[in-house]
Amino acid sequence: MKKTAIIILVISSLAVAVSARVMRRTLSILQHNVPETETIAPETMEFVYDYSWCNDTTNQLKDNYTADQMLLQIAANGMSKFSSYKNLTVDSILMNITQEQVAEAAMDGKLDNGEFMTIFKNYPQGKLTHTEKICMDWFRYEEEMPTLEWELTDSVINILGYECRSAVCNFRGRRWTAFYTDEIPLMEGPWKLYGLPGLIMKAEDKDGHYRFELIGIKSKADRPITMYKVPYNTTSRAKYYDAKHRYDVNPYAYYEEGGHGHITVSDENGNPMLDAYDPMELPFDYIELDLRK
Repeated sequence: MKKTAIIILVISSLAVAVSARVMRRTLSILQHNVPETETIAPETMEFVYDYSWCNDTTNQLKDNYTADQMLLQIAANGMSKFSSYKNLTVDSILMNITQEQVAEAAMDGKLDNGEFMTIFKNYPQGKLTHTEKICMDWFRYEEEMPTLEWELTDSVINILGYECRSAVCNFRGRRWTAFYTDEIPLMEGPWKLYGLPGLIMKAEDKDGHYRFELIGIKSKADRPITMYKVPYNTTSRAKYYDAKHRYDVNPYAYYEEGGHGHITVSDENGNPMLDAYDPMELPFDYIELDLRK
């Protein structure tokens, strides 16, 4: 059966007043159904984090942070999954509405997706698996569980009633400060961060460009840990970042090169925007800097 998609195009002509430089283009593709999933483990605990990252480190855009809520699911066998809580909500909505109601829900903003980045730790055992959708393409790569060399420091703060102690480490081009609590004795945390003598409750890089903070705990959870059963492009971390960069600097060209069709972009007067396919210079850096272009 041929799958269809609702495509919403948003061009931000948010530009520096002098240069009229385009700072952001967005291509949002809202699928009308939920991909099939497979259960890979039952969870025992789950944690919700606020996640924010700076999408314009030049400070030329007023709205220069992107935010989402992320769910960390913990399995009894030491496996974990870190994914967008918002996407779980969208999937739930799609599974409970008719095809006729999809367009209305999309127009109401109920189907706006969050981060497609999903991180599985110890899946398979001793490995970290990253899956992500870029435009219409699904990517998956595995790497050895990274080694984070934490240095315990003296700061103490309170998060959700838990006493949290600080630690710092350098990881793939960023210096991270994390706060963990030994009252929750899990050597886990958001994204790829882990390895402290307690759950990481908060983490932020030195420049404040990427930030995670715990906002909710469910100590007895029974939501299954799942993975989408989609045709992944199995790749490497370096090639994943290459694809991500090609999409981010020129999303419409990436869409067309993938054989999905041509996108005609017009201004508010209906005139074709001739520079819509020109590559942009990204005003931000990725969370991992060691593979920076």
